[in-house]
Amino acid sequence: MADYDLTPRIAPNLDRHLVFPLLEFLQERQLYPDEQILKAKIELLNKTNMVDYAMDIHKSLYHTDDVPQDMVDRRAEVVGRLKALEESAAPLVTFLQNPAAVQELRADKQYNLQMLNDRYQIGPDQIEALYQYAKFQFECGNYSGAADYLYQYRALCTNSERSLSALWGKWAAEILMQNWDTAVEELNRLKEIIDSKNFSSHMNQVQSRIWLMHWSLFIFFNHDNGRTQIIDLFNQDKYLSAIQTNAPHLLRYLATAFIVNKRRRPQFKDFIKVIQQEQNSYKDPITEFLTCVYVNYDFDGAQKKMRECEEVILNDPFLGKRLEEGNLSTVPLRDEFLENARLFIFETYCRIHQRIDMSVLAEKLNLNYEEAERWIVNLVRTSKLDAKIDSKTGTVIMEPNQPNVYEELIDHTKSLSGRTYKLVTQLLEHAQAQATR
Repeated sequence: MADYDLTPRIAPNLDRHLVFPLLEFLQERQLYPDEQILKAKIELLNKTNMVDYAMDIHKSLYHTDDVPQDMVDRRAEVVGRLKALEESAAPLVTFLQNPAAVQELRADKQYNLQMLNDRYQIGPDQIEALYQYAKFQFECGNYSGAADYLYQYRALCTNSERSLSALWGKWAAEILMQNWDTAVEELNRLKEIIDSKNFSSHMNQVQSRIWLMHWSLFIFFNHDNGRTQIIDLFNQDKYLSAIQTNAPHLLRYLATAFIVNKRRRPQFKDFIKVIQQEQNSYKDPITEFLTCVYVNYDFDGAQKKMRECEEVILNDPFLGKRLEEGNLSTVPLRDEFLENARLFIFETYCRIHQRIDMSVLAEKLNLNYEEAERWIVNLVRTSKLDAKIDSKTGTVIMEPNQPNVYEELIDHTKSLSGRTYKLVTQLLEHAQAQATR
């Protein structure tokens, strides 16, 4: 299933530190030879300050206790640089570690800068030193210290570009520490800046959105409300457009979110059209499953794709998260996906058939007869489907379901209103862009 591994597409859009969790997952799943993963780790580590970690990987890869001299020299260089930066940032770090002194700070940045300069002889050089020290700490793998210092730096920084860079760094640190609630807050801050900032070119803004979506995958498949939030973000016009033009592989994660989301969303029909449009530029078993069910009504094909989807999920670093409970290891998203995928097949199959043979339906749901019967009985009890089971003939009988004209009219009106709003927004943005030229 390495054929469906998206790491080569995703990694270029991540900070190199965020790539390590992906490599750890791939190593655990043994999708690639161990030697290949270890070499990839060393290549990444060579561009960071995590020299001790690089030495450990080198020893493991080459089965030796010795390390190259250039690694030893590099370690000495990193230690020396860290001490120099620590000294440069010391006045401001000492101030920030003094609770009584910190209480003197106000919401007004200019006041704070003047006060720091007048009372503590802390000026722009010391503030810049704090940024460099925080950045170096991040490169050394001290994400907690980096996050704290970058937060303090942003409170004092007056350079918007440098402040934005610090926000990206702090967000990465929160993700790596798995502080998901804080990471969501930083995500929202970044999104607001990206959507409102005047970029030098439209492509720079698109690229920032692409980075934002790739980094956010760590959050959306770990945070309690993530599967709803990914739909809210990825399905926005500007972000969906960026996916279609620059990163169609992200459709896998949006498709998965739609499938496992218990609440059917009105945007789902439009998303199926996007899957159709992009099938030449990107497809995998998950997107093909939706095409089989909702476009081609190919239920045999959907059944085959559902088996492939299970393998894709198990081998995807974001979708295949495992929970260990005692001696048991489960993949919650896999179970949710298969349950909802069966529901998708059942609902669609029932809409186009009035009388359904239970054995045929069991085959299409990848269940045996008894499992299918229990599953369908529970579903009919809890769903809005108007159906009954004839145990003598072993069939499910669907009652005619006449469409509600008023509900259809309301849906079409909402859709028209939404499209009108999008059109007006695009026209206003175009007019504003012309006015600023």
